[in-house]
Amino acid sequence: MARAAPKIDIGGSLWFGAGGRGYLGHGRIELLRQIRVSGSINKAAHALGMSFKGAWQAVEQMNNLADRPLVVRSRGGKDGGGTQLTGHGEALIAAFQAAEIEHERLLRSLSGRVANFGLLQRWVKRISMKTSARNQFWGTIASVRKGSVNGEVIVAVPGAGNVVASITNESVETLGLRPGGEACAVIKASSVILALADPLPRTSARNLFRGRVLRCVEGAVNGEVTLELGEGKTITAVVTNESLQTLGLREGVEACALVKASSVLVAVTD
Repeated sequence: MARAAPKIDIGGSLWFGAGGRGYLGHGRIELLRQIRVSGSINKAAHALGMSFKGAWQAVEQMNNLADRPLVVRSRGGKDGGGTQLTGHGEALIAAFQAAEIEHERLLRSLSGRVANFGLLQRWVKRISMKTSARNQFWGTIASVRKGSVNGEVIVAVPGAGNVVASITNESVETLGLRPGGEACAVIKASSVILALADPLPRTSARNLFRGRVLRCVEGAVNGEVTLELGEGKTITAVVTNESLQTLGLREGVEACALVKASSVLVAVTD
């Protein structure tokens, strides 16, 4: 069974500021709360993973900006003194909590009011997918054909054409791949073979991407070549420096990227 993708939510932090600078947010309110609980700036700082100096500086700044002190410190006495939140500090916490409730209510309502929220959801899902592969092509599944062991999946990618992947029938079922669904064709840069586009090569590789060299960078042994395909799509290959010289690859040269169907992975977000 395919693992369900996490729900995409709108999030944001509530800050109050002036002149382009933030002065009061959840972190400082939480510092005040911890001072109320522990009666100590040192203990409050430790609970929040802050330095004692950083906590004191935050408290001093808040006190300086407030009409009346938010935090007061008592010295000596049988309990050895301590730090206490004032009534003004309590009122500030309560006011911030009320603002947080309204802020959260606004965020919850945005999904139904923001135009193209579905577009934002899809983009966040895509960018949150973690992989070391350089080439990721999102598109619509054009067809799925099962064989005796492996299946053939074709993903239609705007600007890159059809990308053919050969994966196991078990993977087809596990990922829930069906025509019309959304999927990502993933290709490692080391799996991409480059050839000159003129003349167009005859090859058994199912995937042939024709484009123009956008960037060509030589390394100590291998070089990295990026082809510009169309509609903003690119494909990157890692080849030896010797191959770069032999093919005469440089910026602006027309070239082809060849990829075997068995070298294409397929991923989905849900």
